[in-house]
Amino acid sequence: MPHSAFKFLLLLSAFSATLSSAAVLEARAAPDNTVSVTSTTNYCMIMPRNAHTNIGDSEQTGGMRSYCSASAHSSPSQGTLPGNFWRAREVAFKSGNGKNGKKYAQLTGCINASSLDRLNPRDDGGQYDSSGGAGGRGNPQGSACAGYSHYVELVEPSANRACIRCCNDAADCPTGKDTQGCPAVISGNYFNCG
Repeated sequence: MPHSAFKFLLLLSAFSATLSSAAVLEARAAPDNTVSVTSTTNYCMIMPRNAHTNIGDSEQTGGMRSYCSASAHSSPSQGTLPGNFWRAREVAFKSGNGKNGKKYAQLTGCINASSLDRLNPRDDGGQYDSSGGAGGRGNPQGSACAGYSHYVELVEPSANRACIRCCNDAADCPTGKDTQGCPAVISGNYFNCG
């Protein structure tokens, strides 16, 4: 084989390897489809897009978006959560290593369901996540947690309770317990919400 043909094949092989590596990369989620958890005052959660909506009714394309604390808000496409969304001194932040040693961060606690007009205070709630839903593509589809591989979030307005966990191991963010409530999905401090 002539030297130039060998160089061409080598270059073609390298280009093909680069393309296949690029195919594995996932696109970053849009700001209105991204959650985050860094502290009790710096976080974003998925909420219904429209006012007075049950969580379950929002679980459709375009029915939900990120709402953030003032310090985490980074895009006009995100909503802003009121400063009293979590009840005073009744929200707990925790981070650490999960079941298989991978990191996680979470918020658990009591909310003022009536502080956010997106929520129906009489709704029993529901779950948003990055790895459940149709085909394991998340609910909302394509949603993600900044800095983590997975997340699970439950909002339970009638119980004045919410929880969110971002994790790097899907085992730490179970999506199959969505009707069992926050304490069953994310262990943590729930004070005495209600």
